[in-house]
Amino acid sequence: MFNTKFFTLSLIIVLAVLSRFLPFPPNVAPVAAIALFGGAYFSDKRVALLLPLGVMLLSDLLIGLHSTLLFVYAAFALIVGIGYMLGKNISPLRIAGASVAGSVIFYLLTNFGVWLVSPYYPFTLEGLLASYTMAIPFFHYTLIGDLLYTTVIFGSFELARRMVPSLQTA
Repeated sequence: MFNTKFFTLSLIIVLAVLSRFLPFPPNVAPVAAIALFGGAYFSDKRVALLLPLGVMLLSDLLIGLHSTLLFVYAAFALIVGIGYMLGKNISPLRIAGASVAGSVIFYLLTNFGVWLVSPYYPFTLEGLLASYTMAIPFFHYTLIGDLLYTTVIFGSFELARRMVPSLQTA
């Protein structure tokens, strides 16, 4: 049986994943937007959670595994939770706020992980602050990428909902 909503949601996400292969600056990637979108729209929360984690696992297997993998995956899992908390009250302002919150969570959690498991910083408060400080130049790329992809993914689905009657109740 063909499920129009699932197909449309999946198509939008597949297109976003394919965009990872475009030449963007570092940290401009669709995964956080996919996590947020999946949490907001997929009725099966296991699918919403497995989608961004699956994208990351596949790309990590191709690119290479790293010591902060658990922190990255945990950040995306939390972003799925933020999407879930959007619930039925989805609006452009709430989506933008959720996207920014996801970017901040990713920054805080992954750079904490870098400090905790890598040899780059001493295991002191100063080392933790240095880890966060050294990551600041990359944060604006994360923020821009997350807002860009979130706008495109949520906007595409809203446009599809207007064009496809069976998605009106989605």
